Amino acid sequence: MAAILCLRSLFYLIWKIFSFCFFCLDVVLDVLAVHKLYREQDYVTMWVLIFLLVASSVLVQVFSWLWYDYSPEEQADTGSLTNHVYLYLYVKNRRLLGVYHVFQMGVIVRYAGVLEIAVRNLTRRPPLKGGIAGDLRHDLSLVRLFESFTENTPQLLLTLTILARREVVDWIIGPKALLSFISIAFNVLTYHRNMRSVNKNKSQLGCFSSLVYFLWNLFLLISRVAALALCAYVLPFGMLAMGLHFLFLWPMLLFGVWRLKTNFMEHPGKEWLYRATIALIWYFNWFSPCNSRSTKRHVIYHSFIAVDVALLMLLWWYLRDSTESFLGEVPAWVVCVAVAVLYSLGIMVKVLYYRLFHPEHSDSDKSGYDERAPANLNVIEMESSSGTDESDSTPPQPTGAQRRRQKMAANFYS
Repeated sequence: MAAILCLRSLFYLIWKIFSFCFFCLDVVLDVLAVHKLYREQDYVTMWVLIFLLVASSVLVQVFSWLWYDYSPEEQADTGSLTNHVYLYLYVKNRRLLGVYHVFQMGVIVRYAGVLEIAVRNLTRRPPLKGGIAGDLRHDLSLVRLFESFTENTPQLLLTLTILARREVVDWIIGPKALLSFISIAFNVLTYHRNMRSVNKNKSQLGCFSSLVYFLWNLFLLISRVAALALCAYVLPFGMLAMGLHFLFLWPMLLFGVWRLKTNFMEHPGKEWLYRATIALIWYFNWFSPCNSRSTKRHVIYHSFIAVDVALLMLLWWYLRDSTESFLGEVPAWVVCVAVAVLYSLGIMVKVLYYRLFHPEHSDSDKSGYDERAPANLNVIEMESSSGTDESDSTPPQPTGAQRRRQKMAANFYS
């Protein structure tokens, strides 16, 4: 048993090291991309890229700072963790942590805390799984998910537009685009796995089910971003036109999020920031923001995006130069078919996943908390549909980071 726990801890440590290296490589490629655009004197594209990077970084750091929110009970749990520098920092030293976030290093400190936990679990027993350790892992996965759609995806749109304009695959921009697609789908998968690990009654994702989940996100992202990039390529002031397109759709998406009456943050102003971010994610891909049955929402959302993708491709077909081919080699009709096939394939794989692999509510899940688990560990917060009064035996409601983790798990299982 000890050997199995050690192997799991080693795998988790390797997984987190790989994720951190991926994060660092993405930052390095961002710097190289900006430098290359500067050397080529493409200043407009360079400043658009810098704006996307800075705006995303600020937004992510704001969420990271707002999610530094632990109850007195959770802080008391760190009494035995004073030797864990970064984990202890996240609970006790708010001023120093604020300095890190001002200098855009909050995500790095979060990674340091998670890696510190992973090393500790590999060298000592018992492993740290719940409490602050679990909350920190969850918040990091959600921060990285938000970063994927606020930085990587808009940047990927810009990258593909540049590639279409140059009609040649650049040695920096090409790999950067491929890395961005993989990174986004990888972060979505990591979040998915994290949510399944919250409820110990659910089996963990296997290799095949993880691959299925990864693929449907990858197919839908490629088709959506490709349609946006192709349209930006043929329109005058393409990225500005796509910015106007986003501003046209975003209020409708925000209205849809508001109609769902989300209740994730603990302050109305913070909740609206969360809703605005979800609406931004919806511009590119689906994200479940509330804990109610969502099949109808999935159908409405994907129908809406499918119509938008079709209109974008029709606009590209109408405005393109009929004498040119995409990237100098690919006929235009092949591009249209490829985008349509990828989007349709993504929908079919998604349906397959939810039919065969997505966890369903069991009777014990619907009853509320897992009574076999401590009140501050791996439990899922579900609202009772019966409308009956709570009994005296109802466990206390969670607060802070614990509440976020439980709410996101409830949303995930909707």
